[in-house]
Amino acid sequence: MSATPIESGGPPAARPSVGRNAWVALGMLWFIYVLNFLDRQLLSILAKPIQDALGVTDGQLGLLGGLYFAFFYCFIAIPVGWLADRTNRVWVVSIACGIWSAATIACGLAKTFPQLAVARMTVGFGEAGGVPPSYAIITDYFPPRRRGLALGLYNLGPPLGMALGVLFGARIAAEFGWREAFIAIGVIGVLVAIATPLLVKEPKRGGLDPATAVAPVAKAPFWATVGEFLRNPTLMLAALGSGVTQIITYGFGNFTPLYLQRELGMTPQELSIWFALIVLFGMGGGILASGFLIDRFTRRSKTAYALLPAISLMVALPFYLLFLWAPSWPLALVILLGPTLMNYFYLSSSVALVQAEVAPNKRVLSGALLLLVMNFIGMAVGPTYVGFASDHFGSLRTALYTLAPVYLVAIVLFLVLARRLGRDTSRAEGAA
Repeated sequence: MSATPIESGGPPAARPSVGRNAWVALGMLWFIYVLNFLDRQLLSILAKPIQDALGVTDGQLGLLGGLYFAFFYCFIAIPVGWLADRTNRVWVVSIACGIWSAATIACGLAKTFPQLAVARMTVGFGEAGGVPPSYAIITDYFPPRRRGLALGLYNLGPPLGMALGVLFGARIAAEFGWREAFIAIGVIGVLVAIATPLLVKEPKRGGLDPATAVAPVAKAPFWATVGEFLRNPTLMLAALGSGVTQIITYGFGNFTPLYLQRELGMTPQELSIWFALIVLFGMGGGILASGFLIDRFTRRSKTAYALLPAISLMVALPFYLLFLWAPSWPLALVILLGPTLMNYFYLSSSVALVQAEVAPNKRVLSGALLLLVMNFIGMAVGPTYVGFASDHFGSLRTALYTLAPVYLVAIVLFLVLARRLGRDTSRAEGAA
């Protein structure tokens, strides 16, 4: 593979190539991310049989996929990020995968709502250690001008995981039962956790960064790093914009399978095929396209990190409203491709921006802080709100309609971030 420059105009010797180990690491971390979202998607795709078996309301489902899960997922990510910045990040990912996979098995064994709630909280506890260390590992395996693509490929894990969750979760549940679906996926995750340290090696921190940008690789101070993140308007705007966007993606995404079945009459077999394809090609295509566009347009201006999400959400909003208006599931699924494609441009943009803005020894913790802010806003609020709104209005469609104004708030936040990035770029050019 040809060499890739890390600085335009730099000497050929300073242009590292992306080797086999980098792609193996990316592939393995990506597969773990697939399992992460596959486990997470099972709850929404199996919502109806879980409700039938355990008597769970929409509001309780919202708590399981929202506040209960998010509390552990978000806040445990901070000490995990601090630990990973100071230890072997690959082992942190491996142990985390083992924990959430074992907890997924426990979900299948739950006999009551409290037991299921504890199991889902433990899944959140484990998943907190998967993504932030993976972001940093990938950043240290790929040079700067390939990181947008690498992170975009990595972020294909959620759509594929969600699609496989729909496909296999619905199929296994139809053939054997909803409990068996949780157990089967959990067992696969435990085996992957064991294999991870054998296939992925810990890369050198900051080894591929430009020489002028590499800080001494020392153990990052915890509270100083947290303070730097919270005081940085650029990082906080990226986190807040992403968090508000996730109110839509988690609130909408967690209840879409139930909406299609209960409101539009889709069968589990139809859902397992057609909805899975929409998630795979819509969400996957959006995330992959955003990775390519980030690499292309951020070379000209850093404002692309914010403008791309803002524009994509502007396009998504009318499709979202049309989806909820659609009177039949075939028409609704065709329209659903629009918001599914455009809703996820924010993810690779915000991750790449945060990784580029902080020192190499602070990337895991900074990535964890990004996830804390955006997931505690989006994951905790989105599903919890939609679930209780559905109980209140007596209509899941009405509850989902009330998410539409959230698009406007997210768009405004990303436009403010774009303005700030533009000013930062102008000041940097003036100083040069």
